[in-house]
Amino acid sequence: MKQGIHPDYHPVVFQDASTGYKFLSGSTVTSSETVKWEDGNEYPLVRVEVTSDSHPFYTGKQKFTQADGAVDKFNKKYGLK
Repeated sequence: MKQGIHPDYHPVVFQDASTGYKFLSGSTVTSSETVKWEDGNEYPLVRVEVTSDSHPFYTGKQKFTQADGAVDKFNKKYGLK
């Protein structure tokens, strides 16, 4: 690999803006904010809008819509009773 062309990959703490959930991961993103992690070290802090802690797919609060076709919808509305 060529030297000096790759971004710095380092540990970063990501925090969910809505739930406050934090996790440590490797990333190339930088931040001026820092936070002390559970291991006693200080890492850059990046606030994100959505994580697995708040996303409806992972929390089980996802709303499913009916996947009926046009004919089924018509039959339900106007079909024989």
